[in-house]
Amino acid sequence: MHLSDLLFTGFNKRVAALHRDSGEILWDWTAPSGSSYTTLLLDGDRLIVSVQGYTYALDPLTGAQLWMNEMKGFGFGVASLVSVHGSSSAHLLAAAAADAAAAAAATTTTTAA
Repeated sequence: MHLSDLLFTGFNKRVAALHRDSGEILWDWTAPSGSSYTTLLLDGDRLIVSVQGYTYALDPLTGAQLWMNEMKGFGFGVASLVSVHGSSSAHLLAAAAADAAAAAAATTTTTAA
């Protein structure tokens, strides 16, 4: 299994990894503390999860919890997660546009030949 085979969803202090082609749930995890809204960030080889004031790192391939931080004194609410290793939608859109441009160039080259 590779990270590129997975997609992640989180809600009600739970996280699940689904196979991106079949939708099959491959693993699920429930936060031992916190409740409600779940924020996710795929940070390279870590899945960072924030649940109502608690932050966790999971192994994205297995769902094993690697660490937890209570974020004592920071309060509660919806977390914003940012990392140099994480992917943003702008990054993904740029990659998709580059792929589309390469495919169009390949089609043009093949058609012209």
